Amino acid sequence: MKFGKRLKKQIEESLPEWRGQFLSYKELKRRVNAVPSPSLAAAATAEAEFLALLDAEVDKFNAFFLEQEEEFIIRQRELQERIEWAAAAKAAAPEVEHAAEIARLRREVVDFHGEMVLLLNYSSINYTGLAKILKKYDKRTGGVLRLPVIANVLQQPFFTTELISKLVKDCEAMMEAVFPLPPQQLVERKALAVAEQSIFRNTVAALLTMQEVRSGSSTYGHFSMPPMAPMADSDWLLQSFQPPSPLIPT
Repeated sequence: MKFGKRLKKQIEESLPEWRGQFLSYKELKRRVNAVPSPSLAAAATAEAEFLALLDAEVDKFNAFFLEQEEEFIIRQRELQERIEWAAAAKAAAPEVEHAAEIARLRREVVDFHGEMVLLLNYSSINYTGLAKILKKYDKRTGGVLRLPVIANVLQQPFFTTELISKLVKDCEAMMEAVFPLPPQQLVERKALAVAEQSIFRNTVAALLTMQEVRSGSSTYGHFSMPPMAPMADSDWLLQSFQPPSPLIPT
């Protein structure tokens, strides 16, 4: 699948409030195709305008990513406190029924994990889009703009995903606490997750997109996306999703 179609599909499958925060790939591609015939003055002006557009896109990514990251830090802390409280309450009064609270926590943890995976995918697909549009620009102009721009992008907050990756792993540890099921009951756990339709299905779509983007790319090289780091629950997430169900409920 061509990257433009993949990006469009991913945007459609993202959370509604996120859809305006992705790379304006179609507009950037239009600008590349409109680059004038080579001349020193025209080339300098076109490059300055193109770089201004790229800077605005990166600023957009950074602002959105940092806002989501801050929110996730707060939510992770709150969920951890609630899980600890629920565990303490259950230990203090085992005769009391705690199923409703555990069910609420379970739903929230699954959704929270899914949203963080979506943010990792947001970083991945926008970086890939930038690399591809820069490759097109250099091919069109015969220049070498891609290397210095991408070198700078690698230092940007939206590409620095170590904290979110750590939060994902911490969340998966929480999931083990909320889903204390022995191995023979894993199927029940999968079925439970499939019931979380909205974010769960979007998360599966994001995981599949990240695998596709990172496993084979025309931008492969020094600045390619690294292989997707394994996440403890990725396998059962993907196994739980059974096509041909739509990725987004209609």
